[in-house]
Formats: sequence, structure tokens, C-alpha cells
Amino acid sequence: MSMTMPSTRPVNPRFSSGPCAKRPGWTLEALSDAALGRSHRSSVGKSKLKEAIDKTRAILGVPGDYRIGIVPASDTGAVEMAMWSLLGARPVTMVAWESFGAGWVTDVIKQLKLDAAKVEAPYGRLPDMVTIDYDTDVVFTWNGTTSGVRMPNGDAIPANRAGLTICDATSAAFAQALPFDKLDVVTFSWQKVLGGEAAHGVLILSPRAVERLESYTPAWPLPKIFRLTKGGKLIEGIFKGETINTPSMLCVEDYLDALNWSESVGGLKGLIGRADANAYVIDTFVQATDWIDYLADVPETRSNTSVCLKIVDPDILTLDDAAQTAFAKAMAKRLEAEGVALDIAGYRDAPAGLRIWAGATVEASDMEALMPWLDWAFAQEKAALSQEAA
Repeated sequence: MSMTMPSTRPVNPRFSSGPCAKRPGWTLEALSDAALGRSHRSSVGKSKLKEAIDKTRAILGVPGDYRIGIVPASDTGAVEMAMWSLLGARPVTMVAWESFGAGWVTDVIKQLKLDAAKVEAPYGRLPDMVTIDYDTDVVFTWNGTTSGVRMPNGDAIPANRAGLTICDATSAAFAQALPFDKLDVVTFSWQKVLGGEAAHGVLILSPRAVERLESYTPAWPLPKIFRLTKGGKLIEGIFKGETINTPSMLCVEDYLDALNWSESVGGLKGLIGRADANAYVIDTFVQATDWIDYLADVPETRSNTSVCLKIVDPDILTLDDAAQTAFAKAMAKRLEAEGVALDIAGYRDAPAGLRIWAGATVEASDMEALMPWLDWAFAQEKAALSQEAA
């Protein structure tokens, strides 16, 4: 721990967990071919939307018989669309270990008013996914963005399940391997790992999910923006680029730029490698530093994108929760004032700490430059705390 200000600064201080950093070298000129002022239903508009879908399939390795659609309202819109359209046909199990998963629990129980089973774990832990009844429909996040706890694999999910698995994968897609054979619905927003512009979500449906859509009508009314079927049949156009509502063609162009960059760094394997390299930098620092540790208890469940850290210095742990939160926020504010790290305070509902985005659009050299600054900010804030107590 040093009071001396580090001499090297990250070139790009953007370590926000969403919207995330743009891909290296991004400029507005990269969007010069956007179909601005054109209908999204024009030939050029539809071709760009279909290209985005096709490249998504190719890079993520989505099976050919799964549908991919671009939908409104970011990942939240995609998850809500899936839950409102698919749930209610059979018993439901809601799984949550951080705030976004907890939000889906609230929506299903209080808004859809389903008598769902709840499987929960505190921040830093993953529930026992093996004990879940997969003959029910199961809703869960793959990577807890606000806790830094992820599913290590899909081994707990049986291949012969009777229920659907609905997976919010927004901070996992393009940085972690997703076993699509174990997932019936996958949602994400391209504002996360690929650093795309916000407000659009992606909804991926397995053949089992499509069968449910075409054979089941929910008991509640569906807003137009959620409707995926017409006359008992899937609206196939949604999954060919004919979006439900008007998308921003500027955002679509930005997503295409991110997808093209993804191909240039080796596709999914390259993207995972970049995120892993960033996470390794943080891990090296954590292992060598006594005042900080992971929020995620089990190494195999630690995220390689939204890395959540807690302050474990004994003097700080004697403070009450509010004071610990204030201390972590003061560290983040000090780093932002120096222009070396933006938006790295822990999520508002999470335990006190820091949250550093390590996804593929972050350069490992910037992550390496950030680490000494964490030591410096901690030393500065602890010294300030001692002066206040004196």
C-alpha cells in the first residue's frame, strides 16, 4: 500500500459495468455507413438488422434451429418479453443471487402473480443449482453483474428437463461460453461485453421455447411490444430483422462495428481470452494485496467481466455498513477525480466495495495501469479516515 501517486495512468479509464467501454480504436467515423434517415423496414434497414443477427449467431455459436431477435428495452426488455410470454404453463422456479435476479423474482411473483418457488443465495454465493427441479420453468442469470458471481458451466441442467430454462446472460454473452443445449431462452444487451450503444436487447429462443409460444396462451394480456406470436404461430419476421418497434439504426451500426471487431480478435475464443486476461490482472493484484478480496467466495464462480471486490482491511471492517459504503464510494470518487477509473463503485444494492469491468473491450495494459491506483486510493482514504478520528 503506497501513498505515492502512480506515474502511469490507464489510457482509457472507462471500467464501467454498463454501458461498457467501446472497443479499442472506436471513433464516430466507424458509424458512417449507418442507414440514417431510412426506414428500418427498407431493404437496407432490414439487411443490416439481418446481418447483425447472422453475425451474432456465428460468433456466439448459436445453433441453427434457434431463433435470434433484436428487441426493445435492452436486456430488461428481452427478459420481460420471455417471462410474460412463456411463463404460467407449468410451475416456475426463480433463482437469484444478486439484484437483477431478485428483480425478476419480484416481477414474476408480484406482477404476473405466479406462485413461484424461490431459490436464493446471498451476494458472493451461487445457489446449489443441482437441487433445482428442472421439470419446472427455471429463470436465472448466468453472470450476476452486481455480485461478480457466475455459473461455472451448465452441468447442473439436465438434458431431459421438462421445463424451460430462461437465462439472463447479459454480462456473459461474448465473454463466457454459454451451453445453448442447456438453455431455452438466452437474453443479453450489446451494451455490455461489446460496448455497444444502449436500449436494444437480443432474445434467443430454442425450438422448445418456440413450441411453448405456439401452444400456450398466457392468462394475462400481453402488450404489443411483447407479442411474439400471431394466430398461434411465431412471428418469424422478428427473427429475420423485422423488429417489433423502430430500432435505432445508429445503434445497429454500432453493434455491427463491434461484431466486426470481435471477428478481428478471434471471435468468441478471442473475446473470452481478452476478458480472462483482464480478470487475471485483477486476480494477481488481489492475491498480493491484503486489504481487498473478491465478493465471490468460490474461485470457480468468479466472473471474468463484472469483477466485484470487497474491502477486508480490519480497520474498515469495524465500521458500520453505511460507513463502509461511504469509504468505497470515496475511493471510487477519488479515482474518478484523477481520471484513472470511471464508474467503479459497487452497485447500489450490493455490499460495500468496488466493481471493475474486465470485459473484452478493455485493454489489459489499462487494467495493469489501474491496479497501483487502487492501492493509492485506499491509502489516501484510510489516511483521511484516521485524520477524522484524531
